[in-house]
Amino acid sequence: MEVFSTTGRKRETYQVEMKYSLLWECALGIAAITNNRLLNSLDRPTSYWKDVRTSLSVDLQAELDYVEKNNTWKALLQLLHQKDFSSLEAFSEYINNLTERELIYQCIPFISKNYQPIREQAADKKLEAIEQLREATKDNPFFPSYISFICKIDAQQLKQHLIIVMSGWYKAVIEPDLENLKSILQTDACAKEKMKKKMEPEEFVEWATGGIKYMPEPSVYKVLLIPQYIYRPWNIAADLEETKVYYYPVSNESLSPSDKYMPSNFLVLKHKALGDEVRMRIVKLLFEQSRTLQEMTEKLALGKSTIHHHLKILRSAQLVGIEEGKYVLKTRAIMSLAKELEQYFQQ
Repeated sequence: MEVFSTTGRKRETYQVEMKYSLLWECALGIAAITNNRLLNSLDRPTSYWKDVRTSLSVDLQAELDYVEKNNTWKALLQLLHQKDFSSLEAFSEYINNLTERELIYQCIPFISKNYQPIREQAADKKLEAIEQLREATKDNPFFPSYISFICKIDAQQLKQHLIIVMSGWYKAVIEPDLENLKSILQTDACAKEKMKKKMEPEEFVEWATGGIKYMPEPSVYKVLLIPQYIYRPWNIAADLEETKVYYYPVSNESLSPSDKYMPSNFLVLKHKALGDEVRMRIVKLLFEQSRTLQEMTEKLALGKSTIHHHLKILRSAQLVGIEEGKYVLKTRAIMSLAKELEQYFQQ
């Protein structure tokens, strides 16, 4: 049944905001090194993480063990979003000045607007509210146990831990490479700001994150994009009140800001993926409509293994995805190629 609109209103979307800080890079580094399951999938080799870990003091290694056990990196990220901190000292002072209730409330993850009263009650250590939050987040791999921990830990103990681990990592890992890291994050944020002026919000988020199609949600009015180097190639998503957050991986060209000829890795991958007759035919088929592997095999009169090989290349370039058992073209990724080339030529 077709529906005709008589409102004359456009579908609402969100605003996009960019922020960058070495403090987020610090907290995400702590998150990365304490996530053993993901270490071998990061850009930096496992040998890098082993060398970093062994170079740290015994006390700091013990704090990282505590992070790994209780996921307190999440508390660091939650707190960093409370205001724009000018320095590590300002962040540490902010933590120290929080009341016990303020600390707990700010560290509890935002679930949805409907759960805000329950979040308030959990901050008051009401057991029923804590259990409600645990139940609401049961599909998350660590939220239930993290919520129990945050709501029961001694506030002074948590404050001391957060300040020590953040300060220790900053001094040991961030400071020795401070100017380079600052340049990388600043370069990427500036490049994204220029592109943001040329794209619609949803198109821009998909481009900046390398393929995340984030559609407007009720009560979400802003998407906050934060560049990060340490967790490449992963995007890290988080929810705040009225805001969706993506800590996205900086692009290749931002790693060499002095080399204006360095193209974006995704720009290269996209053009390589399109530089083949069969793949161009697949793209046109998917531009017409979503299709199954069998349908494309019949249309192109090629073997399934051949079509599947080409689809893998198109998917790795973030040009094609899978939805409900069918391959779909990421149209925005195709249409933004001209803007990406223009951005590259003008950098």
